[in-house]
Amino acid sequence: MFLHVKEAEYLHDYVIWLRFNDGAEGEIDLANELAGEVFGPLKDKRLFQRFRVDPELETIVWEN
Repeated sequence: MFLHVKEAEYLHDYVIWLRFNDGAEGEIDLANELAGEVFGPLKDKRLFQRFRVDPELETIVWEN
C-alpha cells in the first residue's frame, strides 16, 4: 500500500505535520533534505511555508 498525503500543516522552521490516507499522522523535519539545486531554494522559510497538498499527486508540492 502506498501512503498518500491527505493533510499538511506548517509547524515551525522546516517541520511539517502530515496526515496520510491510512490515518497515520506525524511531524517531519525536512531541514536536512534541503540541499542541491532543486531543494536548496526552500531554505528560505518564507518559500518553504508555501507548500500545499496536491490532490492529484497526493503529496506536498511547492510552486516552481
